Amino acid sequence: MNTIVIVSQYIISINIIESVLKNLYKILVFSKIEPALDYIYNSMPDLMILAINMDDSFTINILNNLKKDPIFNQLPVLAVLPDQFDISRWDFSFAEDYIWETELEREILTRVNLCILRSKRVVEINPLTRLPGNISINRQIQDRLDKGKEFAFAYADLDYFKPFNDYYGFGRGDEVIRFTGRLILNIVKNKQPNNSFIGHIGGDDFVFIMDLNLMEETSQEITDAFDKIIPTFYDPEDRMKNCIESIDRQNHVRIFPIMSISIGITSTKTGTLSHYGEITERASEMKKYAKQFKGSCYKLDRRRDLFAGQSRLTTDTISRK
Repeated sequence: MNTIVIVSQYIISINIIESVLKNLYKILVFSKIEPALDYIYNSMPDLMILAINMDDSFTINILNNLKKDPIFNQLPVLAVLPDQFDISRWDFSFAEDYIWETELEREILTRVNLCILRSKRVVEINPLTRLPGNISINRQIQDRLDKGKEFAFAYADLDYFKPFNDYYGFGRGDEVIRFTGRLILNIVKNKQPNNSFIGHIGGDDFVFIMDLNLMEETSQEITDAFDKIIPTFYDPEDRMKNCIESIDRQNHVRIFPIMSISIGITSTKTGTLSHYGEITERASEMKKYAKQFKGSCYKLDRRRDLFAGQSRLTTDTISRK
């Protein structure tokens, strides 16, 4: 069921919207924009319905800033306007559509359905985590490279996810993927609210982009938080044993430890990079290297271009294990 966040202080409007939509959508109501944003940062809804006043520049400024973020610009917003609202005075770039208060009972269902339908057609996101997918990831990398920006790029994936998924089933596997996406999103955005990016390649593969000076601290915080929370997804008896018995890729029964997360990091400081494929390949190499080590950890690529056009590789390892 799709989720809709309503931000309004008007009980009559809320009651009308809920009465029309409650059997079709999951509805969450907030009286102010700040607590609504707290929810959105943790769990991206499919639509925000927002009541706007003539003098509500504070809310509009918050939303405009939110929509500038590549993670949240995909969130469709339906503005509810009072009848006396002068739309010629406002820039509605933050909203995909608007509806008058007097039209709510008659038009709200149609407008909501259209907003959600358009967002699914236009925006390329992962349906499970609501994070941007491969097209957006490649565009974010290439845009930074084309503008000559310095940045760090991390590639993360889970160790022993497949046997967990086979053992517990897709439902619990999906819960782990959603949790991992929320964890990375929250930690990255907490460390760097602006000019950071989080994407979901698919499966248990995630990427994030940050300033280089924040990347290692952030990656360490992700591994620490993941190790603390991930055991709760296992049944108590498996948690006590610290392992499960499942099938490997060769169809053999094996003992698998509790899942961990491996992160490979590279940056524009490693050499002259002009194409997104170059930086994703380097990060993938570092991720594969990190997976050779037991437990959750990250590996930082310290390659530099040498005069002969060759490169050398040194690694920096930070791990809890």
